[in-house]
Amino acid sequence: MKVLGFGDNIVDRFVDRGIAYPGGNSVNFAVFARQLGVDASYLGVFGSDAAGTFLRDAVSDQGVDISRSVVREGPSGVSTLTVVDGDRVFGGWNGGGVTVGQPLELDAELLSYAASFDLVHTSVYSATESELPALRETSALVSIDLSSEDEFRSPEYLDRVAPFADLVLLSCSHLTLRQTRAVLADAVDRGAGLAVGTRGIRGAIVFDGRDHVTAPAQPVDDPSTIVDTMGCGDAFVTAFAVSLLTSGWTRSRRPWVGALDTALRDGAGFAARQCLVEGAFGHGVDAGIVPATM
Repeated sequence: MKVLGFGDNIVDRFVDRGIAYPGGNSVNFAVFARQLGVDASYLGVFGSDAAGTFLRDAVSDQGVDISRSVVREGPSGVSTLTVVDGDRVFGGWNGGGVTVGQPLELDAELLSYAASFDLVHTSVYSATESELPALRETSALVSIDLSSEDEFRSPEYLDRVAPFADLVLLSCSHLTLRQTRAVLADAVDRGAGLAVGTRGIRGAIVFDGRDHVTAPAQPVDDPSTIVDTMGCGDAFVTAFAVSLLTSGWTRSRRPWVGALDTALRDGAGFAARQCLVEGAFGHGVDAGIVPATM
């Protein structure tokens, strides 16, 4: 089994701790998959600054292959955060630097490389939407994290990405169950193969166009050990996707209800473990590696 994280990388700068951590949805997916024992690679653009070197080294140290990624002249993406009662609160970002401003285009060679994976995962912060139709023409499954913002679940945006996605993940902790089901149904109606909604402590739900399958969140045994919730959603979708791949999921073989239930529980368990980790996957350094303001 092989998976590819395709798109964003970023430095998460915690202003309350004075520590910067490597991250980014696509990077986190690859790192978490590797932690789950999967052959994982990352494909994207790194900045030429010290933050970019830090990111490359941190991802490589996790055993993730970045050999097809490129370095482009310019700044890395930086987000600022604080932790309030165990939850991370975003304070803004610089637009993603060259990773988002000058994203990779999949030429014939890179498309062939991506097609060698069982699943390619990307995010709404990756500027990869234009590459999805070509990816969808390969045998690789395609997943995309749609985050929580309304702009990424508008009809216009969903029509751009859903027809080319085998799996979409939506953060729905701010929605009621009825609203969550409506959002998932809309994504599937517009072409997504599977739509998953994470609802924080209320668990998660997946819709395949026929059945809704739900599973509870997995509580942390000792809440005092929670460090922050950074990367929990990324951990969930990684373990969910890996679980489905292990069950035999392909584009021609849709997951059955039992496999979906198991995948939801696997995702919840891995997300709970992530609450005990600083940043997305550790590797914290002095925040002086990135500017104090953006």
